[in-house]
Amino acid sequence: MTTADFRIEDAHGGGTRLALSGDWTTMGLGKAAVRLGASLQGQTIKAVDLSELGRFDTAGALALVQASGCAMPKGAFDARPEAGRIYAMVETLERQSTEPPKRANSLSHVFAKIGHGLHDAAAEFLLSMNFLGRLMGASGYALRHPGAIRWPAWVSQADRSGLDAMPIVMVTNFFIGAVIAFLGADLLTQFGAGVFAVELIGVSVLREFAVVITSVLLAGRSASSFAAEIGSMRMNQEVDAMQVMGVNPFQALVIPRLAALILMLPLLTFVGMLSGLFGGLLVTWSQLALGPAFFLQRMVDNPDMFTHLMVGLSKAPVFAIVVAAIGCRQGLAVSGDVESLGRRVTAAVVQAIFAIIFLDAVFALIYLELDI
Repeated sequence: MTTADFRIEDAHGGGTRLALSGDWTTMGLGKAAVRLGASLQGQTIKAVDLSELGRFDTAGALALVQASGCAMPKGAFDARPEAGRIYAMVETLERQSTEPPKRANSLSHVFAKIGHGLHDAAAEFLLSMNFLGRLMGASGYALRHPGAIRWPAWVSQADRSGLDAMPIVMVTNFFIGAVIAFLGADLLTQFGAGVFAVELIGVSVLREFAVVITSVLLAGRSASSFAAEIGSMRMNQEVDAMQVMGVNPFQALVIPRLAALILMLPLLTFVGMLSGLFGGLLVTWSQLALGPAFFLQRMVDNPDMFTHLMVGLSKAPVFAIVVAAIGCRQGLAVSGDVESLGRRVTAAVVQAIFAIIFLDAVFALIYLELDI
């Protein structure tokens, strides 16, 4: 293999005579393309000498096309017809290629991004409404035909999404209750009201923290799992195969996961409440010398504690529906590539956590208006 080279000579009658030598290929081109473009700047090629030209491929043709600006003379490749065919093909493709889009100014670029964002948000909203409608239809069918429910899938999802998550839910809520107790004991003791730390722990854990923390944990654990599982099935065309075999993907994939979370999230929330209260009990016992009997007596004697318990548990089924629906919705929206799977799994977790915080604020406003 010889390195590509060239000579530029004056042609008879004006213009430039281009003589090519060596191998004008991907491996032999080297810096010749750059030097040729600089040498032909402002020159008009009148003749081409190919007597010393070795091998010639599309890389060499592209270098000539770009250096000459598609202005090679007629009959330049008569001595090497095979090279002429390669050059003609590359020249045609180069002529048909579009120019790179002009860079928009900063203001129009900002408005363009805003417009794309609004368009994507509207499209996502319409797809979510479509999913919600199909989910309601599938849920109604499952309620009307209990025999069609896939009980093994339901039990399997309940075990994986609920029972397997119990240790992390207990540990997390335990430390949340302990932190609330530390803050309450430190703050209330300054005012001589350390005994009311028990009520602070009970209200915060039963009403808010247990259900929110548990739901957020399941959003990161189960919503991502649902999106990844269903998304990988979409990538492998297993969902399409289900439809071909007459199996409703909603009945086979979505309903068991939705039912499992509706069943398990209230149970996990209750376990989280007990763990949070236990964490607060240990802290008040060690920091304020309030024994377990006193702690439990204060909880039982307060008539509002049962109300706070019911308020916290009432949020759990709604949060379960949101977490399961968002996870399955993002999984069914996965396209055929791994990048789409990663984006949808991330979107499932982010949207589920955002929806939990938003709905918790809505519940707080509703219960405030109802004076509960």
